Amino acid sequence: MPLFPTWPDLLLRIALATLAGAIIGWNRSSHGRPAGLRTHLLVCLAAAFSMVLANLLLFSTGKTDDSFIRMDVMRLPLGILSGIGFIGGGAILHRGDLVMGVTTAATLWFVTVMGLCFGAGELILGGIAFAIGLVVLSGLKWLENRVKQERKATLSLTVDLDRFDPGHAEAALREAGFRIAASSITHQPDTRRRTMGYELRWMGYPHDSRMPPVVEGLFAATGVQEGRWSAQ
Repeated sequence: MPLFPTWPDLLLRIALATLAGAIIGWNRSSHGRPAGLRTHLLVCLAAAFSMVLANLLLFSTGKTDDSFIRMDVMRLPLGILSGIGFIGGGAILHRGDLVMGVTTAATLWFVTVMGLCFGAGELILGGIAFAIGLVVLSGLKWLENRVKQERKATLSLTVDLDRFDPGHAEAALREAGFRIAASSITHQPDTRRRTMGYELRWMGYPHDSRMPPVVEGLFAATGVQEGRWSAQ
Protein backbone atom coordinates (compact mmCIF):
# COMPACT_ATOMS: atom_id res chain seq x y z
CA MET A 1 0.00 0.00 0.00
CA PRO A 2 1.78 3.21 -1.13
CA LEU A 3 1.82 6.02 1.40
CA PHE A 4 0.87 8.66 -1.18
CA PRO A 5 -1.27 7.05 -3.93
CA THR A 6 -2.16 9.02 -7.03
CA TRP A 7 -5.72 9.67 -8.14
CA PRO A 8 -5.42 7.39 -11.20
CA ASP A 9 -4.35 4.63 -8.81
CA LEU A 10 -7.30 5.28 -6.48
CA LEU A 11 -9.79 5.41 -9.35
CA LEU A 12 -8.45 2.10 -10.69
CA ARG A 13 -9.00 0.48 -7.28
CA ILE A 14 -12.57 1.77 -7.07
CA ALA A 15 -13.33 0.75 -10.67
CA LEU A 16 -12.11 -2.81 -10.11
CA ALA A 17 -14.07 -3.09 -6.85
CA THR A 18 -17.17 -1.83 -8.69
CA LEU A 19 -16.78 -4.36 -11.50
CA ALA A 20 -16.03 -7.34 -9.25
CA GLY A 21 -18.80 -6.53 -6.77
CA ALA A 22 -21.33 -6.02 -9.57
CA ILE A 23 -20.54 -9.34 -11.26
CA ILE A 24 -20.79 -11.36 -8.05
CA GLY A 25 -23.93 -9.44 -7.06
CA TRP A 26 -25.47 -10.21 -10.43
CA ASN A 27 -24.80 -13.90 -9.81
CA ARG A 28 -26.79 -13.69 -6.55
CA SER A 29 -29.59 -11.69 -8.20
CA SER A 30 -29.96 -14.22 -11.01
CA HIS A 31 -30.59 -16.90 -8.39
CA GLY A 32 -33.28 -14.83 -6.68
CA ARG A 33 -31.34 -14.25 -3.46
CA PRO A 34 -32.44 -11.52 -1.01
CA ALA A 35 -29.08 -9.71 -1.26
CA GLY A 36 -28.45 -9.11 -4.93
CA LEU A 37 -26.67 -6.74 -7.29
CA ARG A 38 -27.10 -3.46 -5.41
CA THR A 39 -26.37 -4.93 -1.98
CA HIS A 40 -23.15 -6.67 -3.04
CA LEU A 41 -22.03 -3.66 -5.05
CA LEU A 42 -22.57 -1.26 -2.15
CA VAL A 43 -20.85 -3.57 0.33
CA CYS A 44 -17.83 -4.05 -1.93
CA LEU A 45 -17.57 -0.30 -2.60
CA ALA A 46 -17.92 0.52 1.10
CA ALA A 47 -15.02 -1.80 1.87
CA ALA A 48 -12.93 -0.34 -0.97
CA PHE A 49 -13.61 3.26 0.07
CA SER A 50 -12.74 2.42 3.69
CA MET A 51 -9.33 1.11 2.62
CA VAL A 52 -8.76 4.06 0.30
CA LEU A 53 -9.54 6.39 3.19
CA ALA A 54 -7.21 4.41 5.47
CA ASN A 55 -4.51 4.69 2.82
CA LEU A 56 -4.97 8.45 2.56
CA LEU A 57 -4.74 8.76 6.36
CA LEU A 58 -1.60 6.67 6.75
CA PHE A 59 0.63 9.72 6.90
CA SER A 60 -1.28 10.98 9.95
CA THR A 61 -0.59 7.95 12.15
CA GLY A 62 1.47 8.13 15.29
CA LYS A 63 1.40 10.89 17.88
CA THR A 64 3.24 14.10 18.66
CA ASP A 65 5.30 14.64 21.80
CA ASP A 66 2.56 16.73 23.40
CA SER A 67 -0.33 14.34 22.62
CA PHE A 68 -1.52 11.15 24.29
CA ILE A 69 -3.76 10.18 21.34
CA ARG A 70 -2.53 7.70 18.75
CA MET A 71 -4.44 7.28 15.48
CA ASP A 72 -4.76 3.73 14.15
CA VAL A 73 -6.30 3.99 10.70
CA MET A 74 -6.50 0.20 10.31
CA ARG A 75 -9.35 0.17 12.81
CA LEU A 76 -11.55 1.56 10.02
CA PRO A 77 -11.51 -1.56 7.77
CA LEU A 78 -11.68 -3.71 10.92
CA GLY A 79 -14.94 -1.98 11.83
CA ILE A 80 -16.23 -2.59 8.31
CA LEU A 81 -15.59 -6.33 8.66
CA SER A 82 -17.32 -6.42 12.03
CA GLY A 83 -20.33 -4.44 10.83
CA ILE A 84 -20.94 -6.61 7.78
CA GLY A 85 -22.04 -9.35 10.15
CA PHE A 86 -25.31 -7.49 10.76
CA ILE A 87 -26.12 -7.42 7.04
CA GLY A 88 -25.14 -11.05 6.63
CA GLY A 89 -27.33 -12.04 9.57
CA GLY A 90 -30.28 -10.29 7.96
CA ALA A 91 -29.84 -12.36 4.79
CA ILE A 92 -30.22 -15.68 6.65
CA LEU A 93 -33.72 -17.11 6.98
CA HIS A 94 -34.35 -19.88 9.50
CA ARG A 95 -37.74 -21.59 9.40
CA GLY A 96 -37.93 -24.91 11.23
CA ASP A 97 -35.38 -27.26 9.67
CA LEU A 98 -35.06 -25.01 6.60
CA VAL A 99 -32.11 -22.58 6.57
CA MET A 100 -31.72 -20.22 3.61
CA GLY A 101 -29.35 -17.37 2.79
CA VAL A 102 -26.17 -18.77 4.34
CA THR A 103 -24.33 -18.67 0.99
CA THR A 104 -25.53 -15.10 0.40
CA ALA A 105 -24.29 -14.06 3.85
CA ALA A 106 -20.92 -15.68 3.16
CA THR A 107 -20.79 -13.94 -0.22
CA LEU A 108 -21.36 -10.56 1.43
CA TRP A 109 -18.48 -11.19 3.80
CA PHE A 110 -16.34 -12.34 0.87
CA VAL A 111 -16.99 -9.27 -1.28
CA THR A 112 -16.13 -7.13 1.76
CA VAL A 113 -12.68 -8.69 1.95
CA MET A 114 -12.36 -8.42 -1.81
CA GLY A 115 -13.22 -4.73 -1.64
CA LEU A 116 -10.62 -4.24 1.09
CA CYS A 117 -8.00 -5.81 -1.19
CA PHE A 118 -8.85 -3.50 -4.09
CA GLY A 119 -9.09 -0.47 -1.83
CA ALA A 120 -5.67 -1.20 -0.34
CA GLY A 121 -4.12 -1.29 -3.80
CA GLU A 122 -3.55 -5.06 -3.75
CA LEU A 123 -5.02 -5.42 -7.22
CA ILE A 124 -3.55 -8.84 -7.99
CA LEU A 125 -4.76 -10.28 -4.69
CA GLY A 126 -8.21 -8.75 -5.25
CA GLY A 127 -8.32 -10.14 -8.78
CA ILE A 128 -7.40 -13.61 -7.53
CA ALA A 129 -10.13 -13.40 -4.88
CA PHE A 130 -12.65 -12.31 -7.52
CA ALA A 131 -11.75 -15.18 -9.85
CA ILE A 132 -11.91 -17.79 -7.10
CA GLY A 133 -15.20 -16.38 -5.77
CA LEU A 134 -16.77 -16.49 -9.23
CA VAL A 135 -15.64 -20.09 -9.74
CA VAL A 136 -17.05 -21.11 -6.34
CA LEU A 137 -20.43 -19.45 -6.96
CA SER A 138 -20.88 -20.51 -10.58
CA GLY A 139 -18.78 -23.64 -11.08
CA LEU A 140 -19.48 -25.43 -7.80
CA LYS A 141 -23.21 -24.75 -8.14
CA TRP A 142 -23.14 -26.99 -11.20
CA LEU A 143 -21.40 -29.67 -9.11
CA GLU A 144 -23.83 -29.34 -6.20
CA ASN A 145 -26.79 -29.92 -8.52
CA ARG A 146 -25.27 -33.23 -9.61
CA VAL A 147 -24.59 -34.61 -6.15
CA LYS A 148 -27.41 -36.33 -4.31
CA GLN A 149 -28.35 -34.78 -0.98
CA GLU A 150 -30.73 -35.73 1.79
CA ARG A 151 -34.16 -34.39 0.91
CA LYS A 152 -37.10 -33.88 3.27
CA ALA A 153 -40.85 -33.94 2.66
CA THR A 154 -44.16 -34.40 4.40
CA LEU A 155 -46.87 -36.70 3.08
CA SER A 156 -50.49 -36.84 4.21
CA LEU A 157 -53.00 -39.48 3.15
CA THR A 158 -56.68 -39.65 4.05
CA VAL A 159 -57.91 -43.17 3.36
CA ASP A 160 -61.00 -45.36 3.67
CA LEU A 161 -60.02 -48.31 5.86
CA ASP A 162 -62.52 -50.58 4.11
CA ARG A 163 -60.74 -50.18 0.78
CA PHE A 164 -57.12 -49.31 1.66
CA ASP A 165 -54.62 -50.99 3.97
CA PRO A 166 -52.46 -48.34 5.76
CA GLY A 167 -49.57 -50.78 5.92
CA HIS A 168 -49.42 -50.75 2.13
CA ALA A 169 -48.41 -47.06 2.12
CA GLU A 170 -45.48 -47.56 4.48
CA ALA A 171 -44.29 -50.64 2.62
CA ALA A 172 -44.45 -48.83 -0.73
CA LEU A 173 -42.52 -45.84 0.60
CA ARG A 174 -39.76 -47.98 2.10
CA GLU A 175 -39.50 -50.06 -1.06
CA ALA A 176 -39.02 -46.84 -3.08
CA GLY A 177 -36.07 -45.80 -0.89
CA PHE A 178 -37.78 -43.42 1.51
CA ARG A 179 -37.02 -43.39 5.23
CA ILE A 180 -39.94 -42.59 7.51
CA ALA A 181 -38.52 -40.24 10.15
CA ALA A 182 -41.86 -39.75 11.95
CA SER A 183 -45.49 -40.69 11.45
CA SER A 184 -48.88 -39.79 12.88
CA ILE A 185 -52.41 -41.17 12.64
CA THR A 186 -55.65 -39.20 13.04
CA HIS A 187 -58.93 -41.07 13.37
CA GLN A 188 -62.13 -39.38 12.29
CA PRO A 189 -64.94 -40.18 14.75
CA ASP A 190 -67.88 -42.30 13.61
CA THR A 191 -66.27 -42.99 10.24
CA ARG A 192 -63.91 -45.51 8.73
CA ARG A 193 -61.59 -42.75 7.55
CA ARG A 194 -58.07 -42.27 8.81
CA THR A 195 -55.52 -39.54 8.04
CA MET A 196 -51.89 -40.66 8.09
CA GLY A 197 -48.99 -38.22 8.15
CA TYR A 198 -45.37 -39.06 7.34
CA GLU A 199 -42.10 -37.12 7.58
CA LEU A 200 -39.91 -38.59 4.86
CA ARG A 201 -36.18 -38.53 4.12
CA TRP A 202 -34.47 -39.72 0.96
CA MET A 203 -31.40 -39.09 -1.17
CA GLY A 204 -32.16 -37.01 -4.26
CA TYR A 205 -30.98 -34.17 -6.47
CA PRO A 206 -31.66 -30.69 -5.00
CA HIS A 207 -33.05 -29.31 -8.27
CA ASP A 208 -35.55 -32.18 -8.77
CA SER A 209 -38.95 -30.81 -7.70
CA ARG A 210 -41.07 -33.52 -9.31
CA MET A 211 -43.44 -35.61 -7.23
CA PRO A 212 -41.99 -39.13 -6.81
CA PRO A 213 -43.80 -41.86 -8.79
CA VAL A 214 -44.53 -43.83 -5.62
CA VAL A 215 -46.41 -40.84 -4.17
CA GLU A 216 -48.38 -40.39 -7.38
CA GLY A 217 -49.26 -44.06 -7.19
CA LEU A 218 -50.51 -43.74 -3.62
CA PHE A 219 -52.65 -40.74 -4.52
CA ALA A 220 -54.27 -42.75 -7.33
CA ALA A 221 -54.74 -45.90 -5.24
CA THR A 222 -58.24 -47.20 -4.50
CA GLY A 223 -59.44 -46.02 -1.12
CA VAL A 224 -57.24 -42.91 -0.93
CA GLN A 225 -59.64 -39.97 -0.66
CA GLU A 226 -57.17 -37.13 -0.25
CA GLY A 227 -53.39 -36.68 -0.45
CA ARG A 228 -50.95 -33.88 0.22
CA TRP A 229 -47.24 -33.68 -0.58
CA SER A 230 -44.83 -30.94 0.49
CA ALA A 231 -41.09 -31.20 -0.26
CA GLN A 232 -38.32 -28.94 1.05
